[in-house]
Amino acid sequence: MRVMVLVKATEDSECGILPTPEAFAAMGRFNDELVAAGILRSGAGLKPTAHAKRIAFDGVDRAVSDGPFAETRELVAGFWLWEVRDMDEAVEWAKRCPNPMPGPSEIEIRPFYEMADLVSASGDDARAAR
Repeated sequence: MRVMVLVKATEDSECGILPTPEAFAAMGRFNDELVAAGILRSGAGLKPTAHAKRIAFDGVDRAVSDGPFAETRELVAGFWLWEVRDMDEAVEWAKRCPNPMPGPSEIEIRPFYEMADLVSASGDDARAAR
């Protein structure tokens, strides 16, 4: 099962405050454990949304907005792509993660759609039922 593990932004991360050297080292050790276990596929930290753009779609129209963006707790500061047996394994790994931020923080785990999910959603089943 593939999952994306999202590190939610905080006021500190949106201000561009980087982790301490100790926090970097702890996260490096955790990433090494993920690699050794064959879990980690990719991961990175993201710059604050002051460096970002958003593109809003409305039919054929496109509108570009410059960051920073409001609602910090709804923003993403970093991510991992993991390959795990199931959601329980992803949760167990996430619970072992060092706190990714200096203060309170949050991680969200989202499973990817698998091919079987997309085949059933593609309408083949619906067309066959007609």
